Amino acid sequence: MNFLSDALYLILVIGLLVVVHEWGHFIAARITKTRADVFSIGMGPRLFGYNKITGFTFGKLPKDWDGGGCTDYRLALFPIGGYVKIVGMVDESMDNSFASSEPQEWEFRSKNTLQKIFMLSGGVLMNTILAIAVFSFITFSQGKTIYKTTTIGYIKQASIADKTGLIKGDKIIAVNNQPVDNWEDLVRKLMLNELGKTKNLKLIRNGQEMIIPADGKMILKQLSNKNMKSSEEIIGMFPDQILTVIGTVDAKGTAAKADIQPGDTIISIDGQAIGTLFQFQDYVKSHKKQNMFFEWKHKSIVKTDTLTTNENGLIEVGLSQIFTGKQILINYNIFEAIGIGTENTYNSVILFFDTMKQIIIGNLSFKESIGGPIKIAKMASQNAEMGFLDFIKFLGMLSITLAVINFLPFPALDGGHLIFVIIESIARREIPFKVKIAIQNAGMIILLMFMAFVVYNDIVR
Repeated sequence: MNFLSDALYLILVIGLLVVVHEWGHFIAARITKTRADVFSIGMGPRLFGYNKITGFTFGKLPKDWDGGGCTDYRLALFPIGGYVKIVGMVDESMDNSFASSEPQEWEFRSKNTLQKIFMLSGGVLMNTILAIAVFSFITFSQGKTIYKTTTIGYIKQASIADKTGLIKGDKIIAVNNQPVDNWEDLVRKLMLNELGKTKNLKLIRNGQEMIIPADGKMILKQLSNKNMKSSEEIIGMFPDQILTVIGTVDAKGTAAKADIQPGDTIISIDGQAIGTLFQFQDYVKSHKKQNMFFEWKHKSIVKTDTLTTNENGLIEVGLSQIFTGKQILINYNIFEAIGIGTENTYNSVILFFDTMKQIIIGNLSFKESIGGPIKIAKMASQNAEMGFLDFIKFLGMLSITLAVINFLPFPALDGGHLIFVIIESIARREIPFKVKIAIQNAGMIILLMFMAFVVYNDIVR
C-alpha cells in the first residue's frame, strides 16, 4: 500500500511540475507566434492525445502528419519528463527534417535572439512563478508564529546539540555575534547561515556567560539527511515552555485503562518533568514493557497512575504539543505575502548552490545529498500525510530546484540551448545542425547515465 501511495504521489508531483514547465515554453512560443507541433507529458512513444486535425486518437500519428500550426497534446509512455516540440528547433525529439529548407516565419530559427531566449526561458520562468505562488500562499494563509524564547527545554541524547555540549536551561543570546531573540531566528542562524562553517554560540548558563562552538560540518551533514524532520529534530534541540498534549487515545490501549483522555497534558514521567512530545517519545520508547509513573493534568485536576508500555514502547496515544510562553502571530496581506514568497524563493536558490558547493568541497556526501524518483516519491507521500500546506511547500521547493537545474548551461537542458543561441547571436550565423545534434545526443546520454546512477543510489539507500 505504501508503494502504491508513493507511486501515485510521484506521478502527481512530477506531472504537475512537467505541465507547468512545458506550458511555460508553449505559451512563450504562442506569444512569439512560433508553432509548437507537440505538447507531450512523458517521453517516448505516444499513448494517446488530441489535436484539431485528427481529434482524439490512440497510438502514433501518421508519419506524414503535419500540424500546420495545430498542436498535438499527448501522453507518452515514459513518465520521466515531457517536452514541447517547437518547430525549427533541435530539441529532445532530435528532429532536423527542417534543416534543408529555408527558415519560415513561424519557426524558432527565424526569430530574433530575445524571442529565442524568451521561449527557452519560459519553463524556468513558470517553475519560478509556481514556487513564488506556493510560498506566498503559505505565508498568506498561515502567517508566522514566533516563539519569544531562546532557552533550551530539552536536548535529545546523542544529537548534534548534545555533542556540541549544550544542556537544558541554556539561554542562547547570539550566533556568531549576531543577537537572537526568538527561536525561529536562532534555528535559522544556527542551521542555514554560512553553511558548513563553525558557529560560535554565546549563551548564559547558570548565570554565567560563555561561548560554545558548534561544528558546521556536522550540522550540514545532518541537514542533508533530514528526511523531512523538523529543524528541532535535526539539531536535537527544543525550546522550553512546551507542553505535550494527548490527541487521541486507543480505546483498548494502556493509556485508556488509566483514564487518560484527549486534551490531557503530561506533567512528568517517573518524576522527570516532560516538555516537548519528542522528550515524551524518547523516554517512553526507552522503557519497553516497563512500569512508569505518570503524572498528568485533566482540565484542572492532576492525576497519577502507573502505566506499562507494550513491546514497541508505546502507550497507544496520539500526541501534539503547545507552546505556553510568549508568542507573536504575524499575519500578512497579499502584497506582503508575495514579497516574502519571492524572498523565500530566492533563498531556496541560494541554498541550492550552497549545497552544491558543499558537495564539491567534500563537506557533504553526494550519495546522501542527491535523491531520485524513489526519494521524491517517499518525500511527497510523507509531506502529503503531514497536510496540504506541507505538500505544496514540498512542491514549491521541487519547482524552484527544477528551474535552477534546467537553467544550468548543460547540453539537453534549457541552459544548454541558451548557450547555442548566445553563440549564434555573437557569431551572427547558425551552428551547424550536425554539431547541435551531436552535442544534444552527448548531453542526453550523460543525463540518462546520471539518472540511472541516481535511481540505483535510491534503491541501494
